[in-house]
Amino acid sequence: MSIEENVQIVKAFFAAIGRGDEQRLLELSAEDIEWIIPGDNWPLAGTRRGHAGLADLLQTQSETVETSLTQPNEFVAQGDRVMVIGFAKGRIIATGRTFEDDWVFAITVQNGKVSKIREYIDTQALARASGTEKSAKR
Repeated sequence: MSIEENVQIVKAFFAAIGRGDEQRLLELSAEDIEWIIPGDNWPLAGTRRGHAGLADLLQTQSETVETSLTQPNEFVAQGDRVMVIGFAKGRIIATGRTFEDDWVFAITVQNGKVSKIREYIDTQALARASGTEKSAKR
């Protein structure tokens, strides 16, 4: 696949996320997709694999976070890698606290499918909104 085709696949993936179109996300994802979200003590953190892992992530996300805006602003591609730079706003359902998150997704596209995603997110903003941020010791 060309770099331009890889970018279009990733754009379609984000459009499906924005619409909440799980079926389209599965169509755009490799059977063995791996999605990594760093962090501890956060329901979305961890590594999920395969379509079952993707479905679990989407379910967990819908139960824990209300996102009012997910905006991919820039797509930078080389070979089979597409870096997406964006911004999100939302609210943690359990606490009612809002967050703003500048993020980068490092995405690998293989054979026309999203095969790997690693998120680089503002874990401190999400920890504050979740109420899991530890107080600094003085």
